[in-house]
Amino acid sequence: MSKLTKNQKLTSEKIEAGKIYTLSEAAKLVKEITTTKFDASVDMDIRLGVDPRKANQMVRGVVSLPHGTGKEVRVLCLCTPDKEAEAKEAGADYVGLDEYIEKIKGGWTDIDVVITMPAVMGKIGPLGRVLGPRGLMPNPKSGTVTMDVAKAISEVKQGKIDFKVDKNGIVHSSIGKVSFDPEKIADNARAFINTIIKLKPATAKGTYMKSVFISSTMSKGIKIDPKSIDDKN
Repeated sequence: MSKLTKNQKLTSEKIEAGKIYTLSEAAKLVKEITTTKFDASVDMDIRLGVDPRKANQMVRGVVSLPHGTGKEVRVLCLCTPDKEAEAKEAGADYVGLDEYIEKIKGGWTDIDVVITMPAVMGKIGPLGRVLGPRGLMPNPKSGTVTMDVAKAISEVKQGKIDFKVDKNGIVHSSIGKVSFDPEKIADNARAFINTIIKLKPATAKGTYMKSVFISSTMSKGIKIDPKSIDDKN
């Protein structure tokens, strides 16, 4: 068993074994236990009482984080020539169609989000084998297939994220950076959790939100009481 470093030992001592924290407490604590030299991401892992193998229990959605993600999001807009100017004005990092389709077929995926239009989905469909495994395939449900590409690009740049429950019933997403104030971390977490609550499938039985953890890159997870999310104290 590997020996804990000095920093790991100090951070472990700050988390009480078996304790469930309020969201506000956890938002402060996650900053205290992070010792990375870079601005670490703040992540949330929420275990849901659903069976993702059943289509009527799939939990998937989008949320606009009030304080953004703190991450520079690289956006590719695959669109027709008449939409290129507004896509560039909205802040897309890459704009075009055929040339980027060929680049992606060649393995290029140096992007975070792909936004496109219904009219060109026929051309983009074959890219699923490259984009799908990386979570980059545009989807109408996540707002990345739309006629209003400018609005979609602006929302993504301002902190809109999409999420989906995995095969183990867990929703995982980054909701900010450790450099954020605790209040901003809590606000983002609250928006994320409340969105997932609203998406509860009618067919889900028993406890819906089984556990909620917050952590930062390379830190231990802090367990949160789901009932505390609306308590801002």
